Amino acid sequence: MAKTIFITGASRGFGKIWAEAFLKRGDKVIATARDLNSLNDLVNQYGNNILPLQLDVNDRDADFAAIKKAKEHFGSIDVLINNAGYGLFGSIEETSEKEARDQMETNFFGLLWLSQAVLPVMREQGHGHIIQLSSILGLVTLPVLGLYNASKFAVEGLSETLASEVKGFGINVSLIEPNGFSTDWAGASAFHTESMPEYDGVKAAFQSGLTEDIFGNPEATTDAVLKLVDSENPPLRLFLGKVAYPFIKQVYDGRFAEWDEWNEVSAAAHGK
Repeated sequence: MAKTIFITGASRGFGKIWAEAFLKRGDKVIATARDLNSLNDLVNQYGNNILPLQLDVNDRDADFAAIKKAKEHFGSIDVLINNAGYGLFGSIEETSEKEARDQMETNFFGLLWLSQAVLPVMREQGHGHIIQLSSILGLVTLPVLGLYNASKFAVEGLSETLASEVKGFGINVSLIEPNGFSTDWAGASAFHTESMPEYDGVKAAFQSGLTEDIFGNPEATTDAVLKLVDSENPPLRLFLGKVAYPFIKQVYDGRFAEWDEWNEVSAAAHGK
């Protein structure tokens, strides 16, 4: 059965790949982008099945207006995919106030506003699925991406809480957590802080770990995302890529070892 899917950041990368996959199989798609010209090819090919909307997700009023317009146009919104976001590269000490606030505005607050906006629609319908594009860096961290890590950790906490609050309304929440993929996330879409030479060594070590084999093919993610959207009982978290699970497991095994080592100290701090 065809679904109506609202997806942000559809101008390129995962957003555009997934929007086209939905359209190709007959779904109706509300695709948002800052530059509507980036959606012309999909509009020309899929006509009335796509509603392109210009949207800066940082604008809360515009987010609510976009959800309202999508509901009025197609009559329902079955799935919201909060895909819009970008990476900010640089050490924490290098990061300016504006860079830090801008990163959180887009990656966290934009996602929050759209989630809030769509909830009344989905509650009225009695069903819905909110899918947040997080990252494995919402569960573990890498240096030189401190603010990005922080934004995705915030998305994880928000979305896990949201899932527990809206399950009774028939609304599911899922977090997609990709490892690295060969999109332009680290290229044209990325922002960089002004460098301090003190962090050259950290950055060189980070770059040396970015070997070609760790990056997945973004087109290969479509089957997994279609299965997630179609699932009657979708998972709260879905990794994308073969690097994600072993990396997360290695880090969490280390965390449990440290927690076990300090458990007596922790328990004694309870006081009774």
